Amino acid sequence: MTTSTDQISEALLQQEERLKGLLQGYGSVVVAYSGGVDSTYLADVAHEVLGDKAHTILADSPSIPRSELEAASAFARSRGWVFSIIATDEFENDDFLKNDGRRCYHCRIELFGKMRRYAEAHGVAVLAYGAMADDLLDPTRVGSLAAGELGVVSPLQDAGLGKEAIRVLSARRGLPTAGKASFACLASRLPVGTPVSVKVLSKVEQAEEVLKRLGFHQYRVRHHDDMARIEIAPEDFERMMGPEVRDTVVKEISAVGYRFVTLDLAGYRTGSTAQPAADSA
Repeated sequence: MTTSTDQISEALLQQEERLKGLLQGYGSVVVAYSGGVDSTYLADVAHEVLGDKAHTILADSPSIPRSELEAASAFARSRGWVFSIIATDEFENDDFLKNDGRRCYHCRIELFGKMRRYAEAHGVAVLAYGAMADDLLDPTRVGSLAAGELGVVSPLQDAGLGKEAIRVLSARRGLPTAGKASFACLASRLPVGTPVSVKVLSKVEQAEEVLKRLGFHQYRVRHHDDMARIEIAPEDFERMMGPEVRDTVVKEISAVGYRFVTLDLAGYRTGSTAQPAADSA
């Protein structure tokens, strides 16, 4: 399936109508928004259906690159959404910082707890987040446990909408996120068992900004102590290895504090740091 709007199946349009029906039934909703493909689409549909009864919250923490925060904020305001930024405090939680495989759970508990307090203060009935159908196949997404415990709904999943369907429907709406690369919080760049810290995430953020500025679309900089392991799409390997680009990447990523800058020949893939780091030989 592509993001072309020329041929959208009736089944896909019916799924969007089902999503609208779910949102209408909530009466009012606050959506956890990150500026990514899924949450942007969900927030836009919610605003269409519920107007000012649809609230959108963006969490601000060291796990979110400043460029992503600024772009997401600007877009939400441009759409006229009821929009707020809230500071989350997962970095005050030792269970989050130790990064033992349940990091996302503790992060979501913090976010959803803050959303719950916002909803109570603003008379909003339902909390929602952008988990979609494909996420059900990913066992590393333990944040869904927090959603279940705190009663946060996932209307994209309930409507049966997966990533490619959301991209197609986003393009139909003219959302700039339709073709946006997949993104996850900066803490996901650390192998399980590597403690999370603001200092380390700042290094990762600066390293990834180098790749972003050079025009790479889908990328990760995985943090392994003094080594930065770059993941990009295999079709970008040739460009990366061109002398000018390669020299720039090595020079600028080394400057943020990495001794070694490597290219992972397996290419970009999700969850490559979801397993504990191997012991040093």
